[in-house]
Amino acid sequence: MNEPARILIIDDEESIRDSVGQVLEKEGYAVESAVSGQEGLSLFGKKAFQVVYLDLKLPGIKGLDVLSRIKETSPETPVIIITGYASIESAVEAMKRGSFDYLTKPFTPEEVRVTTRKALESRRFFLENTSLRGELEAKAEFDLVVGRNRAMGEVLDIVRRVSPAESTVLISGESGTGKELIAREIHRHSLRLHAPFVVVDCGALVETLFESELFGHVKGSFTGAHETKHGRFEVADGGTIFFDEIGSIGLNIQAKLLRVIQEREVNRIGSSKPIKVDVRILAATNENLADGVRKGKFREDLFYRLSVVPIQLPPLRERKEDIPLLVAHFLQKYNKKAKKNISSVSPRALRALKEYDWPGNIRELENTIERAVVLSQGDGIKLEDLMYHGISAGSTALGLPGGRLKTLEDMEKEHIKAVLRAQYGNKTRTADILGIDRKTLWAKIKKFKLQ
Repeated sequence: MNEPARILIIDDEESIRDSVGQVLEKEGYAVESAVSGQEGLSLFGKKAFQVVYLDLKLPGIKGLDVLSRIKETSPETPVIIITGYASIESAVEAMKRGSFDYLTKPFTPEEVRVTTRKALESRRFFLENTSLRGELEAKAEFDLVVGRNRAMGEVLDIVRRVSPAESTVLISGESGTGKELIAREIHRHSLRLHAPFVVVDCGALVETLFESELFGHVKGSFTGAHETKHGRFEVADGGTIFFDEIGSIGLNIQAKLLRVIQEREVNRIGSSKPIKVDVRILAATNENLADGVRKGKFREDLFYRLSVVPIQLPPLRERKEDIPLLVAHFLQKYNKKAKKNISSVSPRALRALKEYDWPGNIRELENTIERAVVLSQGDGIKLEDLMYHGISAGSTALGLPGGRLKTLEDMEKEHIKAVLRAQYGNKTRTADILGIDRKTLWAKIKKFKLQ
């Protein structure tokens, strides 16, 4: 699955280049060499290397200057210094400038093997630590998409079968249905489970910064680029990259994303050096991408690249038999967080929860239970505790008398209006309560003419 690590040896002594190169090639690494600092920097600028062996005493450009330029453009690349006993002080100075380690001549083949393995491990940790992935209680959180519903059972069967493969998966479903949880579960049961899982929230990224976020940039490549930045693809190397709300990216970025999928390499902004990336791609959308293709808003070739295996998540209103299980899960979760011991939900409250159609799906239900747990003054949740969610006692939004005669769209409009009113028009708090992002809320406000 992974290509062999590429290693660059920069040394003007042919014997060192040959001996170190032979040891590394026997270990299965791809090795290239240069006889001067200038030649080494030229090679490093054209190709991606995972480790560099560098002699400090070189003709032309000094070894320390070569080290500085490598670390400036590629801080994740470990540089191993080759030095003689007479230049230990220079090796120490090199360590201060960011070199990974140094070997003093003469050194053994085993020292080369061990130091290289450690350097590659160091590089992997560096990239993992720059990842934005947070800690996730994967097994516990996956309960949110598990239940008795038949449609969810079919989804989970596809997840089990597709996880060990390398296929690209497109997960579709309304906001709050658990698309990211499904993506994480696919990664957790894949051959890449010990590698990074990197999330790209396409709906939250500014279009002008999207390319820098995905592909990275080199220091000084544009105004504000004060240091070299690793793109999300680099950070995800060896693992999985998940594009959430993929339908919100523009056609320009779609074209560049398609090229990365096809070529499996990226170019940082300001650099002509292609960087090979080994990633599995998962994507999610709450839009109809096929409809977007017909309207010219989404590239057809990218759509087919992404939807090799499509997964459609059912909305919560279509799996209401799972609501009691989800409520029990959230009760346990937020009892622990709030240091409470709420053990029950009244029949009226549970009936209301089951009859409501949840436009924000599981995320909205979770927010509702969290607020009820925090605000409840007893050892159980009553219907009155749900009113803090922005729903009045006579609200038809919870399926109380009269509500069944209204359409789902009427109920959704009425509920959003009620929450907006309860939050005095605050869009951020309203979106949080509803379990949707601000962009989705603004779209619904416009749709229902609530301004």
